[in-house]
Amino acid sequence: MWISSHIWDFLVVGLLLLGVTLGSSWISRLPLSYALVYLVFGILLGPFGLKIIDLEPDAEFLEQLTEIVVIVSLFACGFKMNRPLRLGAWHSTVRLIGLLMPLSIAALALLGHFALKLDWGAAILLGAILAPTDPVLASEVQVNHAEDQNELRFGLTSEGGLNDALAFPFVYFGLHWLQKGSDWQSWFKSWVLVDLIWAIAAGIAGGILVAKLINILSHQARKIDGIEPEVEDLIALATISLTYALTEIINGYGFLAVFVAGVCVRRSHTLEAEKKHSQLHFVSLLEKLLEVGTILLLGSLLRFEPMRLYAGSSLLVAGSLIFLIRPIATWISTMGDSLRPATRLLLGWFGIRGVGSLYYLFYALSDDIPSEVGTPLSWIVLFTVAFSVLIHGVTTTPLMNWYNRRFGLESRMEPETLAADTSADPEA
Repeated sequence: MWISSHIWDFLVVGLLLLGVTLGSSWISRLPLSYALVYLVFGILLGPFGLKIIDLEPDAEFLEQLTEIVVIVSLFACGFKMNRPLRLGAWHSTVRLIGLLMPLSIAALALLGHFALKLDWGAAILLGAILAPTDPVLASEVQVNHAEDQNELRFGLTSEGGLNDALAFPFVYFGLHWLQKGSDWQSWFKSWVLVDLIWAIAAGIAGGILVAKLINILSHQARKIDGIEPEVEDLIALATISLTYALTEIINGYGFLAVFVAGVCVRRSHTLEAEKKHSQLHFVSLLEKLLEVGTILLLGSLLRFEPMRLYAGSSLLVAGSLIFLIRPIATWISTMGDSLRPATRLLLGWFGIRGVGSLYYLFYALSDDIPSEVGTPLSWIVLFTVAFSVLIHGVTTTPLMNWYNRRFGLESRMEPETLAADTSADPEA
């Protein structure tokens, strides 16, 4: 009897989920991240291994898949934000977003232009794709409970939630340059007004308004007839979908909007703490399921011949980004801050690249960029993400264990944060 190939895919995913779940306590003791386990299985089951997963999906499908994964993860990141909405409490985030990300994009663009001989538009696009850290694959270094005020984890979580949204203006900048050339007069003003100012403002406003409206509606429904407990967590999924869609309709950044919506739901006074925890658990579980599929697919997409062809460029970009650009730019960005040296060093090291970069790559490919630009960009980005999953996957657990043992910062603020803001979040 002939068995359809997708049935084998279901079998493989089911066995992998069962194995990871049953062996989770054993895996957690290894210096490995779950993402690395998924990537290895994706490679083993792909064309280089057993050839059970042998897919060649188009860029549009991959864009939509990674889009779903990112918006779910960004909402979860926003939900984890347990600091008061005051600038002093978010000082590390301001530096990581306002200084580190532009420095990273600029350094990658210079590397792409002068070392890889890319056109400036393609070089800027490369920088914008690879500069953001990933909110999906960095769960091991993120805020993990309501009382967790660790500055390292808070900085990485908030950075992952915001820079995936705020890299979009630079992606558009690179695309405009590629498509319209260096005649800035024809597109620069529109980029500033629409892609920079309007889209960011609309993203923030959309996240606040939609989240507050849904909170009001759900609160009224609970008062009138109640909501069945079996389906109540779906409100979180509805909030993600509606916030993203309505913000995109008005040309705002939906990624930014869902992060802001997560923050608003987290701070809602009409939602009980138990229900907040339940919604976050539901979204986090959905995020993990989507992560499994995406990283398995990434492993199966890797091909030997193109990776060999672009190995030199890929190694140069990935190595420079992970070992030089991110650490140095982080150290520069946090100068003058009273963060501990160990915190600054680990902020620089944990620049995990992942699904966010894949989304921006597939978005650019769907925008019909020239193949002479798209092909090298594709393999450089795929290699860099895979390399990041490998390098960070074997270092995250031991480094975080050392950090927690050394400083005992599981659930308290660092001195500089306490000095900046001594009031606790009333909803934490």
